[in-house]
Order: sequence, then C-alpha cells, then structure tokens
Amino acid sequence: MIHRTIEDAIAPLLGGRKAIIVMGARQVGKSTLLETLFRQRDDVLWMNGDDPDIQQLFAQMTSTRIRAILGSKRILVIDEAQRIPNIGLRLKLVTDQVKEVQVVATGSSSFELANRVNEPLTGRKREFRMFPLSFSEMVSHAGLLDELRMLPHRMVYGYYPEVVCSPGNERMVLKELTDSYLYRDILSLDGIGKPDKLTRLLQALAFQIGSQVSYNEVAQLVGLDPKTVERYVDILEKSYIIFRLGSFSRNLRNELKSSRKIYFWDLGIRNAVIGNLSQVESRTDTGALWDNLCIAERMKLLSYRGSFAQSWFWRTVQQKEIDYIEEEDGMLRAVEFKWNDRKGNVKVPAAFTAAYPTAAFQVVTPHNVDKFIMP
Repeated sequence: MIHRTIEDAIAPLLGGRKAIIVMGARQVGKSTLLETLFRQRDDVLWMNGDDPDIQQLFAQMTSTRIRAILGSKRILVIDEAQRIPNIGLRLKLVTDQVKEVQVVATGSSSFELANRVNEPLTGRKREFRMFPLSFSEMVSHAGLLDELRMLPHRMVYGYYPEVVCSPGNERMVLKELTDSYLYRDILSLDGIGKPDKLTRLLQALAFQIGSQVSYNEVAQLVGLDPKTVERYVDILEKSYIIFRLGSFSRNLRNELKSSRKIYFWDLGIRNAVIGNLSQVESRTDTGALWDNLCIAERMKLLSYRGSFAQSWFWRTVQQKEIDYIEEEDGMLRAVEFKWNDRKGNVKVPAAFTAAYPTAAFQVVTPHNVDKFIMP
C-alpha cells in the first residue's frame, strides 16, 4: 500500500465537528484513502453519490430520517458526493442538525464548479485537494534511487495510482482512464454540449505545454470562440486535469503582464490525449515534459504542506524567460528546468537580476530534482 501524504493531515481531524471534504479528479485514490482511514472502525456509514437510490434518498432528506439511517454510526462517508443535487445544503443539514456525526465527503470536478459545497458549508468544513501519486510519495514507498531511475517512465505514463500499480499494462489503463473517467463529470455540466470540441481543445493544450497559450489562436484551431475556450479551460482546471501559470510582472515595463501557460496535473493523461506514449529518448517534446513534471510535482508539494506560496513564469517582450517563479514569505525564487544538464551553464537573464537582485536562482535537473519536489 502506497502511503498518501494527505492522510497525515486528515487523520487528526477525525472525530471533530467540521466536515472533511476531499477534492480531486476521479481515480486519484480518494476512495482508497478513506478505506485506509476507516478500515479499523465499525462506526462508519458508507454511501456513494453515484448510486441513484442514494441521490433519491438525499433529495428527500430530513434530520429525523438521517438520524434513523445513521443509528449508532458516528461518521458518514459520501463518496463522489458531487452527483447528489444540492449536496452542500444536504451536508449542512447533517452538520448542523446531527452534531454527533461527522461528515467526510469526496468529490471530483463539478462538486466545486457548481458551488454545491463551498457556500452552504462556510465555516463548517476543512477542504483538501488530492492529486495523482507524487514523486515524494513514491520515494517513501520505493526509495529515492528507484524513483529517480523511474523518472523517464513517469514522464510518459504519469502517476495515476492504477497506472503506477499496473507495470506493463500502462497503455491499457490510460486508455480506460481517458475514455471512461476523464470527461465523466465535465460532460454532465450544463453548457458542455460539444464533447468533440472539448477533446480537440484538450489536445491543442497538450501540444502547447510549456508555451504561452493564446485563447484566440486555440479558438481558431478547435472551432470555438475565445470566450468559450476560456470557459472550457476554467472547467478543465477546476476538474483537476490542467492548471494555469500566469506571468510574473512587478518592475519592468517590458515584462509580459497578462500571459499564461497551461500544464497537466498528470503527464500520462497528457500523452494519452495526444496519442503519443513513445519513450523519452525518441521524443521531441522531452524538455516540455520535464518542465511539466517538475512544476506539477512542486505544486503538489506546496498544496500538501498548506503553503501560501504563489507561482508564475517570467518573460519579457524580448523573449527573455525564466521557467518558474515562486514567492513565499517575501522570498522570491527563480527556477530553470533542464532535462539535459550537459548543455553548459545556465545564467539568469540580466534584466531579471537587475529588477529582482535579491531573488534566488537555481537550475533543476534529474540530478538535483529531489531537493525541489520533496519536503
């Protein structure tokens, strides 16, 4: 069993008054996490929001009825709770009226998109984000040396738990993930009526990881208007498939101020979307894959440790660029990512040094990446 970092943050909260909400894409391990947390308890009632009878039960829920159903149980677990209409109000009912019971719910994508939980449970919940397996979690499971050796493999097949645990069958698992689960909740949202365009949009974004993304250009490629592209990108981000980095700008007139780059939370999903699962030695996009892996792993690390750090990239109109900028507690860090560290010294752009003389600078390669993406 691979230990998940988020378990250490949730376990001390069990038995408390606040609801625990675990957000993340399908198949990242949310259900397995809860089974691990509660495997030695007999006071837990399990429900699955995908089941029609559970959806119907909550549609007519009252505090009297939920007390009768719970009986002596002290924890109510609702998996895939986003499938239940008005779930935020239903959870509020349990939290307010059945105070001796703690709610633990998981949700993917539309859970957050439809604001079904956040507003009704304001002040009544602790929310966590869960991602595919991280480099750090795999190091704890298999050791640092083994996981460093597996980096080329992870850059192709990614870190989804079923993929990691299915050596030799990664292609089949990724196909099932992308065919059956990737769009399941997204396509159920109101206003998403063109799944073919959504797929083409995701493919267009996949080909542009590490590059600046223009919604106007992408719109022309996929046959959508720019506003629809922006809305779909927002949905994909809130569904934990992609994430955006904005451009860092503070001092210079020629710094880009409104640009953005888009990365994937999991490279296996990215590569499956474009149908390219060839090994890194034969690819032309290896540098972009390395950038994506480093940034995604850093973002997982920051999220799991509850950091307030902010992340960007930096570029000027003269195309001077730094891959990643991070600010935490007033300290600025600039980072360049290099898959091949034999290409000579990498120097920070003089314009950046002049504008931000106190910023730290580092180059992250396969030889020192663990110091950047591990606690």
